[in-house]
Amino acid sequence: MHKRYTAPELAADEAWFKSSYSNAGTNCLEVAWIKSSYSTGGQNCFEVAALQPNIGVRDSKHPTGPALLLPPSAWSPFLTHLRETSA
Repeated sequence: MHKRYTAPELAADEAWFKSSYSNAGTNCLEVAWIKSSYSTGGQNCFEVAALQPNIGVRDSKHPTGPALLLPPSAWSPFLTHLRETSA
């Protein structure tokens, strides 16, 4: 049986990184989960987090809900499946 995760369990401290737009000041933004720049105001969005060596995926509407943890070998097939089924 596969372990079930919630998004907060997957995005531990090592997932956070400082935004490249941050300057040397103290008002910095750190990011773990990111939403695709292709996302619109619609309801079908997901967010990803680089959780070395795996990739976390969660529903942007439910950030504390269930999440997937994919190995790198599953990432490309996962995206291909999404493209093929959302057309």
